[in-house]
Amino acid sequence: MDWNCSATLIGSLPHKDAVEAIDTILSSGIDVPAWPQLPSRGYVESMYAQTGVRLPGIVIDPEAKTITVDLNCYDPMEFYTAVISEDLEYFCHPPEYFSGLYAFLERPLGDFAALKGQVTGPISEGLQIIDTHGRAVIYDEAYGEIIRKNVNMMAKWQVRELRKKNSQVMIFFDEPTLTMLGTPFAGISSKDAVDWINESMEGVEAHKAIHCCGNTDWPMVMSTNTDILSFDAYSYGHTVALYPEEMAAFLERGGTLAWGIVPNTEEGVSIETADTLMRLMEIHISSLAEKGLDTDLLLRRCLLTPQCGLGGLEEKIVPKVLKLLHELSDALRKRYSL
Repeated sequence: MDWNCSATLIGSLPHKDAVEAIDTILSSGIDVPAWPQLPSRGYVESMYAQTGVRLPGIVIDPEAKTITVDLNCYDPMEFYTAVISEDLEYFCHPPEYFSGLYAFLERPLGDFAALKGQVTGPISEGLQIIDTHGRAVIYDEAYGEIIRKNVNMMAKWQVRELRKKNSQVMIFFDEPTLTMLGTPFAGISSKDAVDWINESMEGVEAHKAIHCCGNTDWPMVMSTNTDILSFDAYSYGHTVALYPEEMAAFLERGGTLAWGIVPNTEEGVSIETADTLMRLMEIHISSLAEKGLDTDLLLRRCLLTPQCGLGGLEEKIVPKVLKLLHELSDALRKRYSL
């Protein structure tokens, strides 16, 4: 699908009031609004707790900010019954974990180009949850599969609910720990990573994205079944030009690049303008064009986002980020007649 430099968000906002957060998003002029994760309200609204809330045997400790499971003492029967029967109601997102989502769903959203939701991807979720020995559960074969099935069903439930408000939905599988693959902190092969991500995406009827806000193995990410590659282009935009053949193949099969080109720091927002960010975008696109990629295709298959979530900012800075994002989208569309 051609997104033509449409603007969207990543996940988090710093707000504690869900209604104020939605007002900020919907008044910003961005094309694809996202429901906001609001971790400032407490750990239960963090990305890992939200996606993990339906896992069997899970213990979420808001004070310690940990998620644990005793691998010798959990019953997966009810969970797997729901998975096998495609019982999406079992995976209904509890309001106390998803205040931003439910406030979002109360609004009229049919006039936007699409709506965006997000789940935590299976690699990051599986590395974050630990067993009673302090070991990440992704390394346990049985529970690792449960993680993947859970991510898949949580995504399907969310897509179903968002589609009630708008026929076009994109769902981001947030995978910050893909940056750790190949290090002692994540002993996971590229093949397993691809297989596990694909399993988590299977049957999710939406525009599927993988978001990683650091540098990683981009050819590996593009070899998954993702439709959208979302990355921190402000800091790492030059890295995608290292893989022109893989990038060309990704775009030719219908892929989209979501350029995280707008800074998500107060300092960055204070020094950048739509013009400076447009010049940075043009540098990155030119680097790809010089290696044979089609400039027009790059611009058509382009989304714009902040570098990453905005949860670490002060609330007063968020409108400045969104204004910059909207202005950049408008400027690129006008310059390239999109």
